[in-house]
Order: sequence, then structure tokens, then C-alpha cells
Amino acid sequence: MKTITITPVRQLVSLFIAVLSLGVLLQVTPAVAEAIVPPGAPVAGMIDHVDHIVLTATDPQATIHFYTEVMGMHLEQFGEGRVAFTFGNQKINMHVRGHEIEPKAHLPVPGSLDLCFIASVPLDQVIAHLKAVNWPLVDGPVARTGARGPIRSVYLRDPDLNLIEISEYIQK
Repeated sequence: MKTITITPVRQLVSLFIAVLSLGVLLQVTPAVAEAIVPPGAPVAGMIDHVDHIVLTATDPQATIHFYTEVMGMHLEQFGEGRVAFTFGNQKINMHVRGHEIEPKAHLPVPGSLDLCFIASVPLDQVIAHLKAVNWPLVDGPVARTGARGPIRSVYLRDPDLNLIEISEYIQK
């Protein structure tokens, strides 16, 4: 019986051929792709981003003041008396406790949110603005970890005592 020695180069070539073959198989037809991931199966990476969230407020005017004057968001009125705060490509819809829009969260409770926002300006400008509008910080600036890496954050509370974190990514 003849012994075949597999060198690292031969292993690499074999792996490369296997990867190419797999790539060709996966790209042959939609039917092949459907056989690998049948319709209705969970798809990793299926969600792209958050469109909006809903917060429940006890004092609509105080909430409007906070999210527009303190946080710098834009007030949007829509539907039949609905209110939202827009920023970037997202928005926060506001429900008023006891007058929530259906369907709603199982237990919509004011003050139960813990939100982190990435600032569009340097965090030092955010801190200066918060001081100028006399809005107290709960903590910070402190180092934290965001969805995409290290961040520097300050914490404050909105009128319903939701915890609001405003952050900037730390350049590596």
C-alpha cells in the first residue's frame, strides 16, 4: 500500500477547491438555496434596524419639552392626535398612560425604558447643552460598550424617569 503525504500546501489547495465547490453549489439556482433554507425558517440577520419605539408618558407636555428642547429631537404630529419625536432615521412614538393606542405593550409602564442614543455631535457639546438647559446628569461621562464598540456616555432621566444614555463612539 502506497502512503500519500499531505503537505500544508496540498491541504490549502484541497480546502480552496472545497470552498469554491461549495460556493458554486450555493449559487446554482434559487431552488438549491430554498432547499438549504426552506421558506419560513428563521433567517440570521433578518432584522436590519429599529424603526421606532413607543414610550408611555404620564405628562405629555413635560415629555414633549424633554425630547424636543433637552434631547433636540423634532416633534412630529400624525394620525388622530398622535405625537412622535424624530431623530436620524428613527422615531419615538408617545402614548399617554391610560390612553394607549392598540395594540400596545402587555404592561405599558412609564419609566421602564433604558435607552442609549448615539450623539450626532461630540459628547462634550451634549454635556454643555445639558448644563445650559439645566438638566441634571445621573452619571458620566463613563466608558461603556455600545453595539459597535467602546463608547463614552452620560446618563440622565426623562420626566417619567426613563434612563437615557447619550453616547459617542471612542475612536480606536
